[in-house]
Amino acid sequence: MAAPPMETAAQLASKVDRPAAVVQTESFRQSRPQIVGPEIPESPYPIHLCGPVQHGFGRGGKDLGCPTANLPDESIEPISSVCKPGVYYGYAQVCPADGLSEDDVKVYPMAMSLGWNPYYKNERLTAEIHIIHEFKTDFYGLEMRAIVLGYIRPQLDYTSREALIADIDTDKRVALNSLLRPAYKSFECDPHFKE
Repeated sequence: MAAPPMETAAQLASKVDRPAAVVQTESFRQSRPQIVGPEIPESPYPIHLCGPVQHGFGRGGKDLGCPTANLPDESIEPISSVCKPGVYYGYAQVCPADGLSEDDVKVYPMAMSLGWNPYYKNERLTAEIHIIHEFKTDFYGLEMRAIVLGYIRPQLDYTSREALIADIDTDKRVALNSLLRPAYKSFECDPHFKE
């Protein structure tokens, strides 16, 4: 018997009753691989995203020590229409603009959450990108470009903020490790990004 087809984030967003996220367990955390995905990105990747950075819920940096940039709803359709909710990895860039340093507009590795952030009981589908770089200033309203290259894990719920933070830290390490492979590293210079 064939497995049921995967429901994309967009399909789930249209439902009144979404399935509850699985609660993260200690055994899940201990069994997580440090590199994910095949040696070369496979369909549907790469997925190109682009849009102005919006204000989100303000929890990433303040609550979790992991500032995120939120893309507008219309900018996430290329991923939400083909991927399930979860955590993804790739590269991102805040496009050059006044007030940003030369260092801040480089292309950097990123980890991205696509979903409803069950721990916070969000009602709206969001794509929250954490660029793995220490920015010197905010970049709300500026254009951000991203290339999603792979899937890290499903969207999960948590029994504590500390467990969520621990998984976010693991997600960032997995993203960095996975992007070291030559076929992934080459996307750092993709024409999608601006010089």
